[in-house]
Amino acid sequence: MKKSILAIAFIALTVISCKNDKKKAATGEEVKDVKKVENVINSYKANVAESVVAWKGNKPTGSHNGVLKIQNGIFDIENGTLKAGEFTIDMNTITCTDLEAGQGKEKLEGHLKASDFFDVEKFPTAKFVIASSEKKDGKIHVTGNLTLKDVIKSITIPVTVTEDGDSATLKSETFSVDRTEFGVTYSSKKFDAALKDKFINDLMEISFDIKAKK
Repeated sequence: MKKSILAIAFIALTVISCKNDKKKAATGEEVKDVKKVENVINSYKANVAESVVAWKGNKPTGSHNGVLKIQNGIFDIENGTLKAGEFTIDMNTITCTDLEAGQGKEKLEGHLKASDFFDVEKFPTAKFVIASSEKKDGKIHVTGNLTLKDVIKSITIPVTVTEDGDSATLKSETFSVDRTEFGVTYSSKKFDAALKDKFINDLMEISFDIKAKK
């Protein structure tokens, strides 16, 4: 029976890992040639109250998910395609939404902000800067520089852009990044093989939904 339970757990973990691998954003070195927003007056400015960055972390015994707020953001759209832009994420706003207050919520949020995880006291913001975009297979694929804990990597992700008068929405599909590439190594089997089934998956799921107006 014990072997059967372990086998089921292994299969479930493998399925989760494969699913996350398919969503993994292509990463590379920082893109140096980034076009800046030029005509700020006609650009879309993010509504920070309505915009959100969602996250999810997985481990063998389950998962946790939550949201972050953005500090500011601006982007340009030309003929339905993103031309330039960037937004800054306030890491101090990281919140877990699947736990209730008094049931581990505060402890988890505190740990995520701690020095052995995102270290928000030292690195209070993260940033995504759009470098280029192209239409492929009916979707817009955006390449940009993601900065987390002062580590900059380029990532390519599929997004949807919609315009309605003076309003616009920039929304990504759910994608995954390897947190260890950005210096977040807590409970990673890459760095501690003795963890066995006590590890946290290196792939962290992210999606963003940015509401903006001119």
